[in-house]
Amino acid sequence: MKALAAASIGIALMAGVAQPKNIRSLELYVADTEGGKAALFVSPSRETLLIDSGNPGGRDTDRIVAMLNDAGVTKIDYLVSTHYHIDHVGGMQELAKRIPIAHYLDHGPSVEPREQTPGFSAAYAELQAKAKHTVIKPGDRIPIAGIDVVVLTAAGQGLKKPLAGAGQPNPACAQSQKKEEPASPDENSQSVGLLITYGQFRAIDLGDLLWNKEVELMCPNNPVGSVDVYMVTHHGLDRSGSGALVHGVRPRVAVMQNGPRKGGSVPAYEIMRSSPRLEDIWQLHWSYTGRIEHNPAGVFIANIDDPATVASVLTTPDGQRGGGAGANAAHAPAYYLKISAQNDGSFTVTNTRNGFSKAYQGKREKG
Repeated sequence: MKALAAASIGIALMAGVAQPKNIRSLELYVADTEGGKAALFVSPSRETLLIDSGNPGGRDTDRIVAMLNDAGVTKIDYLVSTHYHIDHVGGMQELAKRIPIAHYLDHGPSVEPREQTPGFSAAYAELQAKAKHTVIKPGDRIPIAGIDVVVLTAAGQGLKKPLAGAGQPNPACAQSQKKEEPASPDENSQSVGLLITYGQFRAIDLGDLLWNKEVELMCPNNPVGSVDVYMVTHHGLDRSGSGALVHGVRPRVAVMQNGPRKGGSVPAYEIMRSSPRLEDIWQLHWSYTGRIEHNPAGVFIANIDDPATVASVLTTPDGQRGGGAGANAAHAPAYYLKISAQNDGSFTVTNTRNGFSKAYQGKREKG
């Protein structure tokens, strides 16, 4: 694998890119991969950045391709794989058969000895040979005209030099003690994390970065500053989503890529709701873990089981309820969330299940 510095990536790839005058928004589409991950950014210049490619088996690929079609996308300019777990890269091979992918980016080789997706390394090498491939590191930038995409974390390392305007002490560090480290190497800790900026609008996505790595990134000083949208780390599992991160970046909106029985932990909800600027939580599924007390109102949730199924879960004692990501039938149809952001920091989130949209006005945080 070859690594390129941020500057050299920009020189090689930004030449000849023109920004259409009639497109002025950054679009973000968040696919339902049933507790996996696939998030598409379409820049004002109509360049595309896809973060992860969902699970294997074709179901998620069909959903991603349908979402791409809705977005009018005919190729992926950059595919960033945050790490090599099956719910993040399992769908890559099938997706590459369905749409051109120009450039693959990742943190380098897996730290885990066993592949979750059998034969993935060999297949990934074949895909890289037919396109461009870059191993990225903290501080690198992915050159997309009209927006700024900076790498915050990769390969277990975090950004060392604070971004412009950031670097102040993070008060939330005092309440975010580290947790016990994994007993064996864990790909989650290697996750590529990105900050995507369009004018005054900012979104952060750290993949499945673990709690301790979040604390290392954000403490004692906050190198990122505040954001508008927080793509909830690790599907809302309590192994991630520390107060140091969530209270440190002070999001206005959280978007959780959960499944009905994966993610949506009670501690994650409690940390998000106590974050100083949070206005709303949007999520891909109604969480059986969160139940009535913690899920947001239904208009903010893209996929909800039928009333009889929900009722059976709510009336079954906790110890008798089934668990695991595969304990429920796949949703059909599956709906995604869409965010449309303007460079003044305003943005709108839309639930494609019910057409509900909410607009968030551009704001400059005081103090």
